[in-house]
Amino acid sequence: MRIIPAIDIIEGKCVRLSKGDYSTKKIYNERPLEVAKEFEAHGIEYLHLVDLDGAKSKHIVNYRVLEEIATKTNLKIDFGGGLKSDEDLRIAFESGAQQITGGSIAVKEPSTFERWLKAYGNEKIILGADAKDRKIAVSGWLEESNQELIPFIKGYQEKGVGYVISTDISKDGMLQGPSFGLYKEILESCDVKLIASGGISTFEELPKLAEMGCEGTIIGKAIYENRITLKELEQYILNN
Repeated sequence: MRIIPAIDIIEGKCVRLSKGDYSTKKIYNERPLEVAKEFEAHGIEYLHLVDLDGAKSKHIVNYRVLEEIATKTNLKIDFGGGLKSDEDLRIAFESGAQQITGGSIAVKEPSTFERWLKAYGNEKIILGADAKDRKIAVSGWLEESNQELIPFIKGYQEKGVGYVISTDISKDGMLQGPSFGLYKEILESCDVKLIASGGISTFEELPKLAEMGCEGTIIGKAIYENRITLKELEQYILNN
């Protein structure tokens, strides 16, 4: 299972939110590149970079941060947040993203998302399926849609989606453990590479997610609050 630390960006700074609520913002580092370099120094190869300003303003904003991390580290970056147009997508890939995650666009403009999927392939386009009470949430989680999580993922699986990042919003940033039940249900119902996200709080949860069949896991606040150390992650990567 791939270990994918998260860096969330607001105004160019590395922050974390609780349950996606912007008023809970906590700044961990004013220089995201420093954080990314520290991840890389501990043997981490992947990064989930989220443009929270972009998610709110519905277009890419913090692409300079993406560019800086992409040019000054060897991390393979999955970038999301505010990707709404072909131009946003072009900027993200040109700024160094290896993959992008489309969430709101997949709900609100499915034809655009499907076109991206066809044009770039399912190794580069990840489906973001973030849910609150099993309903898909969009626009930086500020809106809830009426789409049910499992049928939503299944529908896109049939259209060729390979990778899915799913976050249970009620768990995100709460350090109370991930939604094991929800992930089990997704893995039993859908044939996708599932990247678990939200609520990871202890190192012991990682082997459990791997055993369930998650392809990757995104870890955010647990790293920043020192609940899981980079040393532990380094050992996990070396042993797996």
